[in-house]
Amino acid sequence: MSAGDWGGSELRPEDVRIDETLVRGLIAEQFPQWADLPVKQAESQGMDNATYRLGDEMSVRLPRYPRWEGQVVREQRWLPYLAGQLPMQISVPLAMGRPGLGYPFPWSVYRWLEGENAVPGGLTDLRQTATDLAEFIGALWRIDSAGGPPPEWSNGFRGVDLADERDSPVVADRMRARIAALDGLVDTDAVRAVWRTALDTPRWDGPPVWIHGDPAPGNLLAVNGRLSAVIDFGTVAVGDPACDMIAAWLFLDPDARAVFRSVLQVDDDTWARGRAWGLTGLLPSPSDLTGDDPVRAATARRRLDELVADHREETAARRG
Repeated sequence: MSAGDWGGSELRPEDVRIDETLVRGLIAEQFPQWADLPVKQAESQGMDNATYRLGDEMSVRLPRYPRWEGQVVREQRWLPYLAGQLPMQISVPLAMGRPGLGYPFPWSVYRWLEGENAVPGGLTDLRQTATDLAEFIGALWRIDSAGGPPPEWSNGFRGVDLADERDSPVVADRMRARIAALDGLVDTDAVRAVWRTALDTPRWDGPPVWIHGDPAPGNLLAVNGRLSAVIDFGTVAVGDPACDMIAAWLFLDPDARAVFRSVLQVDDDTWARGRAWGLTGLLPSPSDLTGDDPVRAATARRRLDELVADHREETAARRG
């Protein structure tokens, strides 16, 4: 979901002031045992939350928009339950703060996890990365999901069926508009074919499974070139596993993508629906393709072309 989806609240994004002074004040007011620790803005920032270092071993994460305040309670409730059942480190909540000093939302203190964002250039072996990530997602899917959070407003309706009319990244009116905006810049007929195939695919008929909801490079950490942790579970839900196929398209190359699918043993229908979720992360804006950054434009085209090619190859194989 984009940072602009702030839920129709009367609060505007610019009304929510977040800076080091605010974070220091909130810590001093609510967690005086940590008041002497230095506070510094983290180098990597998300659109939906602001992150600050608290000393050497903790971080503070604060929602920027009303829509995402429910993520705080959800992570505090469910991350301790999930952590012991997964093969990789995940975010560890240490405390939950309350609104104060003019800041209107709950917020969290987490243990700081070392690592760099898992971008392709910093990963030693993409096939190993694909294996590690698939094993993590598979373990997540196997955890008992009874009572887990369904797709809802504050997790961006991650995990919904593609035909669901609620405000998710794959809701039809949003997808149609994003594809139409690229007419004349890419082969939108081919992109629409990917979308139509996904819509025509049978919906997930198994029990809802745990999904991360946004396993993108910015939410994956690597140490010495190998995946070490998965962070930012704000979109965690129980729903259609196809949502987590986003990971296959944002940074894996075709060879590593095949490993990812094989290790996860993803069936054809889930993979087809997963392409639609992949489109939510891959569809560029017109400015991405026409701006003054040729590397960015080439990367956007290549990733979209790979997804379209995968659809064409599988369609041809079914017909053959």
